[in-house]
Amino acid sequence: MGAISPMHLVLVLAIAVLLFGPGKLPETGAAIGKAIRGFRDAADGKPDAAAATDARTSPPQAGPPAA
Repeated sequence: MGAISPMHLVLVLAIAVLLFGPGKLPETGAAIGKAIRGFRDAADGKPDAAAATDARTSPPQAGPPAA
């Protein structure tokens, strides 16, 4: 195996743009980053890593309706 050359990176990016489209690429990158972060937190043994990630990204929940 060898090192990844800049030409390989360009090829991978071109394939990603063709598969996902330029509009979806930032969302896909964010999802991959979140998955890697969650895996790393779980591997480090941080408790409730998934709950902390959900708390950062989920909208605030509405409470019970006022009477």
